[in-house]
Amino acid sequence: MPEIRFQVQWSDGSQDICYSPSLVVKQYFTPDTEYAIEDFVARSQTALRIASDRVEAKYGRPCGLALGQLQEIEAKAAGQAPGTKVRVIQFIE
Repeated sequence: MPEIRFQVQWSDGSQDICYSPSLVVKQYFTPDTEYAIEDFVARSQTALRIASDRVEAKYGRPCGLALGQLQEIEAKAAGQAPGTKVRVIQFIE
């Protein structure tokens, strides 16, 4: 499966490189675009669960890296004020 990483910038200016085992994240995010934190988390949940499900369909088990990445996003988002913005900077293939 083609994997991809996507670089995000949080409202405090910090940046993370996030992992997906599938290119499906390209359907949910656009580079150089800001998303409200709630929208960013919802899109991440959908995209990374789909990515994990694709791994499970192919290899018989969900993708621990995708689910772990989702947990990291959710944890970081929990510390952000409602309505703050997250910018998807770029995809890294």
